[in-house]
Amino acid sequence: MKFHPLSRVWIYQSDRVFTDAEVKELEQLLADFTAGWQAHQQQLKAGFEIKYNRFIVLIVDEREAGASGCSIDKSVHLMKEIQEKYQVNLFDRFNIAYKEQEEVKTVNRDAFEALIAVGKINQNTIVFNNLVQNYQEYQDKWEGKFINSWHQRVFSLPQSI
Repeated sequence: MKFHPLSRVWIYQSDRVFTDAEVKELEQLLADFTAGWQAHQQQLKAGFEIKYNRFIVLIVDEREAGASGCSIDKSVHLMKEIQEKYQVNLFDRFNIAYKEQEEVKTVNRDAFEALIAVGKINQNTIVFNNLVQNYQEYQDKWEGKFINSWHQRVFSLPQSI
């Protein structure tokens, strides 16, 4: 499904990698959910992506029907069900994702700061901005270098001598 650049996006990051079998189950669950996702009895043009077996991305093109508070609550309820069923945490905003070579890893804030202090994370480390608001931002700014992300405003890199 193609989405308009201003389609709304929600990203849920798991604190662990989903197995391939879990991803297959999740794909069916999310396909069923998005196919029936409505706001005020209007079908939402919605879809999903599972990235790196770790991120669940919900997408809604609101040009035809906008996501309402109740419809968003339904998606949050689904994520809580997924969280419980698969024993993952999808709501920990202090769990930070980054790439080490091609592997996506997550750590808590303190561990992330420790990795910065020892130079394992630097200005070129790929990090994930799960706060993107729309599909265009998701495409362009979700995955990028530390130096170009909100991370560089929150975490200080050591000064080189």
